[in-house]
Amino acid sequence: MGVAGSGKTTIGRQLAEELGWKFADADQFHPPANVAKMSAGTPLNDTDRAPWLAAIRLYLDARLEKNESAVVTCSALTEKYRAVLLRGAEPVKLVYLRGTRELLWSRISGRQGHFMKPAMLDSQLATLEEPTGALVVDIAQPPAEIVAGIRSAIAA
Repeated sequence: MGVAGSGKTTIGRQLAEELGWKFADADQFHPPANVAKMSAGTPLNDTDRAPWLAAIRLYLDARLEKNESAVVTCSALTEKYRAVLLRGAEPVKLVYLRGTRELLWSRISGRQGHFMKPAMLDSQLATLEEPTGALVVDIAQPPAEIVAGIRSAIAA
């Protein structure tokens, strides 16, 4: 989990590949109306997020029911959102990719063709409630080091 530009997709894909697990990016669960809203530079509200979070939760439930391991990326900015995603899903481990505003801004500003606009970073940072009990990872490290640290932590 983390705000835009934290490396969720990059780290998530690499982690899933190294572990031989399924990978799902939360962006694929957004209804078209959410993508259109974000593409126009409008932040989502709780009503917009509800079907998105429900779809991610259904995906998690399906993996758990089949006893399949997966890496799922999601901003999960608030405790309320994380409660929807994690309630009753004890085997799920939360990893928080944390970085400075400057680093996040530089990453988002360099993106081409992504619906998440750089100007929306500040609204995400304002909404963010840093999680307790999560593995916290500094995104200033190279991706290979981040993935190695996560693998080590989840193996422990």
